[in-house]
Amino acid sequence: MKTFRSIVFFLFLFGSPAAICGADPVIRPNIVFILIDDLRHDVFSHMNHPFVKTPHIDALAKGGMHFKNAFVTTSLCSPARASFLTGRYMHNHKVVDNSDRMPKGSVTFPQLLQQSGYETAFIGKWHMGGSSDAIRPGFDHWVSFRGQGAYFPTGQQLNVNGQSVPQQAYMTDELTNYATRWLAQRNRAKPFLLYLSHKGVHGLYDPAPRHLDHYRNETYTPATDRVDMNKVNELKPMWVRDQRNSWHGVEFPYHGRAKQTVAEMYRHYCEMVLSIDESVGRVISTLNKMGVTDNTLILFTSDGGHLWGEHGLIDKRCAYEASIRIPFLIQWPKTIKRGSRCPAVVTNIDVAPTLLDIAGITIPAEVDGRSFRDLLSNPELNEESPALLYEYYWDPSFPQTPTTFALRNDRYKLIQYHG
Repeated sequence: MKTFRSIVFFLFLFGSPAAICGADPVIRPNIVFILIDDLRHDVFSHMNHPFVKTPHIDALAKGGMHFKNAFVTTSLCSPARASFLTGRYMHNHKVVDNSDRMPKGSVTFPQLLQQSGYETAFIGKWHMGGSSDAIRPGFDHWVSFRGQGAYFPTGQQLNVNGQSVPQQAYMTDELTNYATRWLAQRNRAKPFLLYLSHKGVHGLYDPAPRHLDHYRNETYTPATDRVDMNKVNELKPMWVRDQRNSWHGVEFPYHGRAKQTVAEMYRHYCEMVLSIDESVGRVISTLNKMGVTDNTLILFTSDGGHLWGEHGLIDKRCAYEASIRIPFLIQWPKTIKRGSRCPAVVTNIDVAPTLLDIAGITIPAEVDGRSFRDLLSNPELNEESPALLYEYYWDPSFPQTPTTFALRNDRYKLIQYHG
C-alpha cells in the first residue's frame, strides 16, 4: 500500500512517465533512418530504370509512401547531413563544406529523441569534421570512421563505442552487420532510433565483388548524347561550359583518377546500388523477426542526387534537378496506406521536425524546416509549400562550382551564381 501511495504521489507531482518524455511511449514508433550517399532519385526498378533491379527498396515504396518531389537544400555530403540532423539551412547550422564540424551546442533530432526516452544508435558515415570519428552527442551506440572511409578492409579502423576495431568486410555489408546486430540485441523496453548512414554509393565506384560487372552487358546512353550540346553551350553559363573539361565534367572526370569512362562509372554506380538494396532487405528482415515492423517508421533517402552527363557534368553541388532531387520513401504500417504517392515538396530540413512531431517532442524554434506528419495519412493534402531555398558555397578544394543560390517552387526555378 505504501508503494502504491508513493507512485500516486510521484505522478501527482511530476505527471506520468509519458508526460515526462513529452509523448506516449506506447504509440511512439521506432524509427529507422537509412541515409545513402549520392543516390539519385531514379536508380530503382520502381522508377522504371532500364536495368537496375531493387526488389527490397521497391518493397518499401509499395508498402509505404513515395514522395515524388523530395529535394536537398544543399547537395554536398556534410552540409546536407547537418541539415537532416538539425532541420536547419546551411547558413544557420554553419557546416558549409566537408571539413567543417558541427558547432558545439548544435541541437539534433537524435539528441532530443534520446532525451525523451528513445534508445539511439548511429552506424556509418558521419563525415562532418572528417579528421575525427569521435562519438557525437545524442547516441547510445556508435559505429563510425574518419572521413569518407574505404569500401574494402585495407587497414580501415572503425570507432565502435570508443574502441578502435578493424573493418572486416565490404563497407555496405559491414555497416549492415553492425545495424542488424544492434537491432537484435538492443533494450526492447524502449522505442529506438537506428540512424544507418551508408558510405555507398559515393565515388570512386567500387561495387562489392559479388556485384562487380553484373551490368557489364547493359547499354548506357550518357545524358550528353541525349541532348544537343550546341544548345547547352548557347544557353548555359560559362562556368558550366568550362567545367565539362574538369574534375566534375564529362570530358576529364576526376582528372583521370577513376580510369573509366563515364558510362563505365555509371554501370559500377548501378552495381553498388545492389548492395544497398540487399542492406535494406536485411534490415527489414531483422525488424520482421523482432515482430516490430508494424510500429516502426522506416525512412529511406539520400544526401543528394548525382549528375551523370546532364549539362555535360558529373557529381552534384549545383542546383540542377539531377543534383538536388533525392529518393524519399517512408513506410509506417500503422499510419501510411500501402502504395501511397505524395506530390508535395519535401526537403531534408523537414525530416528533423517531422520525426520530432511524430514522437510528440516540441520542435525547437530555431528549426527552419516544417513537419509533414499530416501528409503521411493524407498525401493529397492541399497545402501550399514554401519555395525551396538551395545554397552552395564555393569550395577552394573543388573550385569548378561557384557559390550558388536557387529558389524552386512547383513551377519555376531561379538560379543565381554569386559573382
